Amino acid sequence: MPKTTLPTRPLGKTGLDITPVGFGAWAIGGDAWGPQDDSASIAAIRHAISAGVNWIDTAAIYGLGHSEEVVAAALKDIPKSERPYVFTKCGLVWPPEDRDRTNVRRSGKMDSIRREVELSLKRLDVEVIDLYQMHWPAPDAPLEEYWQALLDLKQEGKVLHVGLSNHDETQLETCEALGHVETLQPPFSMIRRDVGAAILPWCKAHGTGTIVYSPMQAGLLTGTFSEERAAKLPDSDWRKKDGQFTGETLKKNLALVDALRPIADKHGATVGSVALAWALAWPGLTATIVGARAPEQIDGWIGAATLTLDDADFAAIDEAIATTGAGTGPARAA
Repeated sequence: MPKTTLPTRPLGKTGLDITPVGFGAWAIGGDAWGPQDDSASIAAIRHAISAGVNWIDTAAIYGLGHSEEVVAAALKDIPKSERPYVFTKCGLVWPPEDRDRTNVRRSGKMDSIRREVELSLKRLDVEVIDLYQMHWPAPDAPLEEYWQALLDLKQEGKVLHVGLSNHDETQLETCEALGHVETLQPPFSMIRRDVGAAILPWCKAHGTGTIVYSPMQAGLLTGTFSEERAAKLPDSDWRKKDGQFTGETLKKNLALVDALRPIADKHGATVGSVALAWALAWPGLTATIVGARAPEQIDGWIGAATLTLDDADFAAIDEAIATTGAGTGPARAA
């Protein structure tokens, strides 16, 4: 296991013990988030590792392979015994000549997944991938085909563990009948709470580890966002057109954030850490994927790994969710 000074949690039945917060490498791919400085990305990854984070989540599609390459560059000079676990995903493909994301498509064909894993192994510069996940359901192949492809890759030793991302309860049941779904990666945050109703309970019942993405809702829950900042997002940033970042929905979201500030002050923590600690308290949820594009951003959320909220905090958050009307889904686990 990679060395860490942070607490860890078992990732389902994988045998991996991971820190409650992991480094999310979507933004460092650069494309959907606007221009990104690779040197800053590498520094951010290394800062996260030095702070105790022991896993990185990326995907082939992030920057059309570029995120995986940046992760490899960041880990190049770190002894293998001290490197974090590296998780990546497949199922979104593009023609080699396409650099504008105009021809990205979902594919679950077995031969396509086999090509993808070889490319990811090469870009990441590793002999085996710690966790390989199907990114989205694919329209060109039955669910059983691509899940069997991942199970085969595990059997062959190209990947150590396999999981799904963005799949629903029915799809999980279908895959579980073929071979254990070791992990699931769904979206989850104080604003986007829907998977708390059925998906997280399913994962808990089946021993499936969950690593949730966007737990700070793409920056909204950091405590540093504002209407002014949202208005100034560059056109190349996907959040510019996202409904959570505009109009009355943005106002509700920011009102919820304001309600977190007294809780953060009480604990001597950041608003972002409070948002993450809230998510980490849900039964069935193993860990949160948190992005960063510069080292100092790590310091804004690393404290969540050791922050415990009390009953008064949860009651205050329940009230804030009800009062502001922000987000959807259950406010707290039943």
